[in-house]
Amino acid sequence: MSQWQRHRVAVTGVGLVSPLGIGTEPTWDGLMRGVSGIGALTRFDAWEYPARIAGQVEGFDPSLYVVNRKDIKKSDTFIHYCQAAARFAMEASGLEIDDGNRDRVGVIIGSGIGGLPAIEAAHSTLINRGPSRISPFFIPAQIVNMAAGQVSIRYGARGPNSAPATACTTGLHAVGDAFRQIQLGFADAMITGGTESVLTPLAVGGFCSMRALSTRNDEPERASRPWDVDRDGFVLGEGAGILVLEELESARKRGADIYAEVVGYGMSADAYHISAPDPEGGGAARVMEAALADAGIDRESVGYINAHGTSTRLGDLAEVKAVKRVFGDHARKLAVSSTKSSTGHLLGAAGGLESGILALALKNQVLPATLNLDEPDPEADLDFVPHTPRETDLEVALTNSFGFGGTNGALVMRRFDG
Repeated sequence: MSQWQRHRVAVTGVGLVSPLGIGTEPTWDGLMRGVSGIGALTRFDAWEYPARIAGQVEGFDPSLYVVNRKDIKKSDTFIHYCQAAARFAMEASGLEIDDGNRDRVGVIIGSGIGGLPAIEAAHSTLINRGPSRISPFFIPAQIVNMAAGQVSIRYGARGPNSAPATACTTGLHAVGDAFRQIQLGFADAMITGGTESVLTPLAVGGFCSMRALSTRNDEPERASRPWDVDRDGFVLGEGAGILVLEELESARKRGADIYAEVVGYGMSADAYHISAPDPEGGGAARVMEAALADAGIDRESVGYINAHGTSTRLGDLAEVKAVKRVFGDHARKLAVSSTKSSTGHLLGAAGGLESGILALALKNQVLPATLNLDEPDPEADLDFVPHTPRETDLEVALTNSFGFGGTNGALVMRRFDG
């Protein structure tokens, strides 16, 4: 079989761990009820920080998801979240991995930062107790690729394996790269997405120093407000979003429940600034155009965009400009929303979470809302699905992720009708 023969790719499992809940159903239910998962930051005493709010995963017990309890201390929280989300996705997919297929099932799961809590803890041990007291498990506990490694070990998946670390585009790049592996015939199924947990003094302090975070500390549930005139920065979140992708005919043959079909993937660079986006949205426009070209879909077929929409002054408007540039007059007919208004910004996990949400929107034919959009910025004049989810008749949808360093990704999915 030629490696250039394109195979169709289905989403057969979605597993989510988010500030809205532990599991796909609690997360989707929170989006449908229009609630916020953002509250006071309680992971450490943040009284002297300008931003004291976050999207935390509450009530998470790693012993319920890590196979061997002895391994809990050998891996950081981002790996725990990933294992939980992967379990949810695998259970939803019904995919069984055995000696007959394990070499054709791969894992691509990334993290933007990785095990920063473990790094901070090990550094404290080094300073206070000396180098001999550093855990021998410190390195494997925190390196970015260990989330993918642990999942592959757990399920015996011996196919393509990697771990992108492309800042806030990580999760989407992981899903797109996994899509390519199946599309070009290198794998029959992939477990893929992103995971992140960096609600630590160093991370929060660093983002505060950049003045990137919202300081609406007295109203945490109203702090993440993409495109609103009063937005003042993003809210740091945590969690994981994992998908199971399969070659479509293989999924059909085993009677899998198909959420949606992945049909296009694009990448681009702003080549502009280390943290600020191209203010004209050039890189964002190019990545959407690349994804649509890859899908072979005309712009007028797209009905919804799950936007990057972080609630930052520059980023929100750059994405609006990019949408207008790509879609022209059709931009006024598009629905665009940001689920970060509910979850906060999960950094490297955002693209995995939002790819899962996109698949659920297509399957359930409901658009998640943009919360807290009380007074849109005058330059933000698209249909942002404000406040309340919306039932829809949706065929094609797209999701965007953009990261520091100007790295961009876009993914196109289509409703699957059998």
